Amino acid sequence: MPEGPEIETDRLQETIQEPPPGALLRNIALTTAMLAALGAVAALRAGGTVNEALVLKTEAGRLQSEASDQWAYYQAKGIKANVEEASRAAWIAAGKTPPPGLEETARRYATEQKDIEKAAQEKERERDEKSNEADRLLEHHHRFADSVAFIQVAIALGAVSALTRQRPVWVASGLLGLIGAGLFVFTLLR
Repeated sequence: MPEGPEIETDRLQETIQEPPPGALLRNIALTTAMLAALGAVAALRAGGTVNEALVLKTEAGRLQSEASDQWAYYQAKGIKANVEEASRAAWIAAGKTPPPGLEETARRYATEQKDIEKAAQEKERERDEKSNEADRLLEHHHRFADSVAFIQVAIALGAVSALTRQRPVWVASGLLGLIGAGLFVFTLLR
């Protein structure tokens, strides 16, 4: 006869080392809440960067339109200068002296063309700056959006781990949350 009751010490040891189910749920809830807060901030940044990029792209479009107007004005001045030069050539071909204002007007148009060309090139430079900045912001938007996706999957896994009370699922949730948080911070600092 045994001296005392036999107790399964393996099961007792596991029970002693495991935190109570309430502690696991509390930890899952805390990490999920922190991930939700971070996800909200990341989503806000993603939305803000895409809105700013759209404004800059719109501004670039406006500048392109102004540059096109300047180039049309440039061409108009060139056509006027050519008309004046053709008129002068017609006077000379007829053997007559052209009126003195024709040559002066043609020179004035050529000078005006140079100023208009500079203005058009300046508009194009501004357009390129706005467009490049918008492209950079869109790149940031994509990274913020990726971080939001990682964080949302981490939150979903947190919910699954709370329902199933499985620690490995919670650890996976934490790892995905860390990836999302890291991507968010990397993009924020860049």
